[in-house]
This record gives sequence, structure tokens and C-alpha cells, in this order.
Amino acid sequence: MSEEKFDVIVVGAGLAGNTAAYLMAQAGLEVLVIERGETIGCKNVTGGRMYSHSLERIFPNFAEEAPVERKITKERVSFVTADGASTIEYASPGLGEQGKATYSILRSRFDPWLAGKAEEAGAMYITGIRVDEVLTQDGKVVGVRAGDEEMMADVVLLADGVNSLLAQQLGMKKELDPREVAVGVKEVIRLGEDVINDRFGTTSDEGTAWLFAGDVSGGNVGGGFLYTNKDTLSVGIVTTVGDIGHSDVPPRDMLERLKEHPVVKPLIAGGKLVEYAAHLVTEGGYNMLPELYRDGVLVAGDAAALVMNLGYTIRGMDLCIESGRLAAEAIIAAKEANDFSASSLSRYETALQNSFIMADLKHYRKMPAFIENHRLFEQYPAMLEELMSGLFMMYGQQPEKLMKKAMKAVKSAGGVWPLLRDVKNGLGAI
Repeated sequence: MSEEKFDVIVVGAGLAGNTAAYLMAQAGLEVLVIERGETIGCKNVTGGRMYSHSLERIFPNFAEEAPVERKITKERVSFVTADGASTIEYASPGLGEQGKATYSILRSRFDPWLAGKAEEAGAMYITGIRVDEVLTQDGKVVGVRAGDEEMMADVVLLADGVNSLLAQQLGMKKELDPREVAVGVKEVIRLGEDVINDRFGTTSDEGTAWLFAGDVSGGNVGGGFLYTNKDTLSVGIVTTVGDIGHSDVPPRDMLERLKEHPVVKPLIAGGKLVEYAAHLVTEGGYNMLPELYRDGVLVAGDAAALVMNLGYTIRGMDLCIESGRLAAEAIIAAKEANDFSASSLSRYETALQNSFIMADLKHYRKMPAFIENHRLFEQYPAMLEELMSGLFMMYGQQPEKLMKKAMKAVKSAGGVWPLLRDVKNGLGAI
């Protein structure tokens, strides 16, 4: 057993853990961060797009020094068939406005920067170590065990990712439900900065976020994504684990379908694969939140299921960063009062309830159920394809009224009433 006792042990050096470590160390607490990966960020995976507002609160103008890739100034959503795509695009300088901007990032670059800030503030990091158990005494968490080594602390912050086995050991989190978690498969493809600028019509500091629904997932609940980085593209798919088997297309092949799609293939042509990764993603939203605190322990970030899939965008990093900040503030206050009981640490959940995190999770709580609708991934892309081809293909055919063309497309997707019901449910979910 280690003779040293820390004020806080943070398990996991992701965005939530690093943010909390920085703030607690800055406040003078003795902080130990234990990371299972051999290096910071080596096993942390996201599609690659971060909403900046929560980190701006901690590091104003952080993008001036942090290793961000590109500021997202174009949003695209495509409903795709085997060889076509109906795409909505939104481009505006307002997307890049300070404090509201989003950035494409690569976690292997970004996370070490954030951890470096925590180390500069005084936090201690240990990498390549797996925490096997959370230690308890008289019902209170008092430390962790990693192999044969026991390390003690007044508080343990669990920020150990989606599949937090430690939170499950404590009974604070249930085993993951396949319907509430997705698997993501991602490649990073190097093309060069100038090539990306030419193919996406951007300058070197501008980027595009692009989501795909339909044929790429073989009709499964899920879809594809593409984010422009500085000189690479992040390309991948996400599909709900519980839906694997709905079609005969496995996740790895879904990614190949996306890469081979006529819209995407020219964009990645000539690129070199430099990274391949797979990762679990929580998608249950508000309804799958775990128990967030007990005597001597808090749960934050992905371990607390703080991710939202809204269909047209995916959010998680801004929620994780904010949860790390709020967890740090709760622990700092507990240290000042020398009270690490559940009652004292409950201010963390109170702060979450009063934050944008819970406001957003509650607001979009119906979205996970809505996204489970297979018509979104099967009938509707084909419906839009039929409508668009009727509008834009001219080959001397007998002309038809737009309404007649639209009704033909709607009937091909199951009829008016299912469409109206889905529109109603979709509007209700957002």
C-alpha cells in the first residue's frame, strides 16, 4: 500500500478527467491521474468535432495555442442511396464566431495538450496502468487498486470512459444496454492541406462537418461522418449495437460502403490511411444517466453517459469538459469543508442540473427513441432520391406537376400518414 494519500485520484485522462485535474491542481489540491493508455490520448477516440463553449470558459481563446485542426464553417447532412445523395448544407461565418465555434480535433494531439496544462498546474500523471478496483471502507470510497498497488485518496473521480467497469463494480452504473450504445469505426486519411482546401472549397483554417444516413449503414440505425482536419480527413460510421444484425452489413463493411460511395470516393482519392480506430458511444441520452456520486466518489464524462446523438449532429466533448469542471468545483468545495460525504459531493449533481448539460439532455430526451425508426435509414433516403431525380433529370419525358412527383415519392416510402407521424415525432424530439 502506498504511504502517500492524495486529495483526489482521477481515473481516466480524457477530456473530463484532464479538465478536472487542471482545475483541482490549480486550486492547490494534490491530484493523481491514472490513465490506462501507454500515452495520453492514444486510446481516446471521437469522430472529431468539439463544440468550444465549455472549454472557452476555462481557457479563453484556447484555439490560439491548442492543437485544433479546423474551425467548422460548413455543415452538411446527406441522405444517401447506393449511388445518390440528397444533401442539406448550411454555411455561415457565424458558425466560426468566437465562443460559439466548433473545431475538428484529433484526440491523440489534443488530449496531451490539455493534460500538459494540468501537469503545469501541478497534477501528477501515471500512464500505462489499469485500475482494477475502487477501494471502499465502511461504505465510503477511499482509493483504488492497480495490480498489487493500492493508492488512497479523499475522493476518486471516475472518468474512465463509456464502459466504466469501476462504476459498475460500485453499483453506480448498470451494464450497457445494446440499444443504448453504438459502435463507431473510424479512419484518418492523409491527403494534404492544399488538396483538402481544393476538394472542400475552404481556406486552411476552415472545415466541413458532414453526416450521412441511409445506404452506408445498410439500413441499420446509424450513419456515417466525415470531418476535415488540417491535412487529413476523419471518416467513419456509427451504428447501434442492438441493431447489428438488422442487415447483413457488419460495421467494418459499413465504413467501406461510405468510402466507396460516389459522393465520398472522389474526396478521399489518393489518400493514405494513417489511423484506424473503433470505439463505443453511448446514445441513450438522459434516460441512461448513472448514479453520479456517493461517499468519496464522482462519475463524469463518458462514464456518466454524457453524449447526445441528435441525428444531424453528435455532441459529447463539450458535455464531458463541463462535467469535469463541475466535478472539480464540487471536490474543491468538499476539500475546503473537509467533508467528502455523499451529502457534500451532491453539489456536483445540483450543478449539473443547473447547467446546459441537463437542460440539453432533458430537452432532447425523446431523440434516441426517434432515431430508432428504420424508415429514416431505409425508405426516406430512397424517397428523397426519387423526388430529386424527378426534379433534376430532364430527358424529354412527359412533364408532371411537382405535387404528383412528390406524392409518388411519398407513396414509395410508405404513404402520407407514416411520413406525417414521423415528422411530428421528429419535431417533438428536437
